[in-house]
Amino acid sequence: MSGESSGLSIGTVAERTGLGVHALRYFEREGLFLREIPRTNGGQRVYDQADVDWLMLCGRLRDSGMSIATLRKFAGLVRSGPGNEQARLALLQEHERSVQARIDALTASLGIIHGKVVTYERHVREGTAVGLWSPNSAD
Repeated sequence: MSGESSGLSIGTVAERTGLGVHALRYFEREGLFLREIPRTNGGQRVYDQADVDWLMLCGRLRDSGMSIATLRKFAGLVRSGPGNEQARLALLQEHERSVQARIDALTASLGIIHGKVVTYERHVREGTAVGLWSPNSAD
């Protein structure tokens, strides 16, 4: 890229995305961006808003449990351009199923935990909590 650009610096992108500069460099090395990140004559990376938007999506996908390998595959499909939308859809549908399964499991766990909270609240309120699941109890 010739000359200086009015794009976004790596520090600005780090601030906007919540990712550290090392994470941004890692994403670049791993081929997770949709384009090659241009540089100024001085070698500084120059991002644009589309890069920030992509990183925000990547952050959500990672937060939801998508592996780097799957994210790399998704980025590669998007980078390839039109014609592979069905493959992108299949990848996202599989991830959606995985996330939903984890939500279902957490919801079931939450139900059990909530039941225990209600039980303990009642016993504490009624003054009958002493010995609840005590290591010495016969329960």
